[in-house]
Amino acid sequence: MRKVGFLAALTGFLFGASGVASATVYPVYSGYQGTNAAGQVVLLPNTSGALIPTTNPNAASTTRITGALPQVGSNVTQSYTTAAGRQYYQPSDFDRLADSGLYVGLGVGYSASVSGAMLSDYMNEEYGPFVPGAFQDANFDTDTVIPLQLSVGASINNDLRIDFGYLRYSGIAYPSMVKSSDGIGGYVDAVVDGGAITSNVTMLNLYYNIDSYTGYLAGGMLRPYVGVGVGLALNTIADYVVYDDTFYSEMEPGAAGPGDLTGISDVYAYHNGGTVEQLAFMFEGGLTTEMDGGIKIDFFVRYMNLGEVKTSGSIIVSQTEWFGDGAGQEYPGAYDSVLHYTNWYESGRLGTIDLGIRLRLQF
Repeated sequence: MRKVGFLAALTGFLFGASGVASATVYPVYSGYQGTNAAGQVVLLPNTSGALIPTTNPNAASTTRITGALPQVGSNVTQSYTTAAGRQYYQPSDFDRLADSGLYVGLGVGYSASVSGAMLSDYMNEEYGPFVPGAFQDANFDTDTVIPLQLSVGASINNDLRIDFGYLRYSGIAYPSMVKSSDGIGGYVDAVVDGGAITSNVTMLNLYYNIDSYTGYLAGGMLRPYVGVGVGLALNTIADYVVYDDTFYSEMEPGAAGPGDLTGISDVYAYHNGGTVEQLAFMFEGGLTTEMDGGIKIDFFVRYMNLGEVKTSGSIIVSQTEWFGDGAGQEYPGAYDSVLHYTNWYESGRLGTIDLGIRLRLQF
């Protein structure tokens, strides 16, 4: 009996101590529900002696959220706020300009600078001065050059994409005026007609987004990138004529006998154009932004090296020849003389700096 009494007293003491500790942290009063120091829910007895949970009249009422959460991964670029104050973001809120999947692109540009010049490869040949041409560097003549580009590509990851592109350059021409040798160490002006240059380029390009180094620009609206490419250029120069109206004196008429050649004038050189296949490469830097519908826009600056432009090496020269009459005078021949030169080439390297815009539709 003493043992039973002792246990009952000990049990009462423990429960009493627990109640005191609970009252210290969570003051219990009628209608209160809370937890004790052990994290247990405090239950109060009712009139029948059963323990029931009670409510806290001072506790804020909770709001139950019903309905489905917004779909994650949709194309909706906005955040959703629930009645409980939680905010759910679509992935595009964090990387709206992320590259993903296949795409096709259409680009147009303006060649702000065209570098390179034509030069006659035969300038040091023995009879080189008798063929009008660009014996000094002759810079390319350019109208408005608008390179067009078509591309098909895919994103390897969020930072790297690769595409296969086709570009066409036109509006470049042989210079309209060249310096032709006069045969005695000087140069004379010669007029050029024709010589349009076109280049058709196929390239494999690699682009890398550098925002991990620079960050997004314009509040996240612009993403910087760099690109490189290599491919083949098919460069074509059309036929052209170089006209030299200089009179080249061979002998004084007073010293010439009948039929002696005294001079040459009105020299026309018909140069056959040509097509060559060249290695081409490019470097590009730009900024990407996005429109609705998954269309991305690249604003870029590009350096393009198109390789060499070269003629076929065939030149036909027509010239008027003058002869002495034996009496101190000279007269033109009844017909022009014609000379044909083969394997006499003119060539020049061609490069451009392009400013452009490219639209890319992602799938």
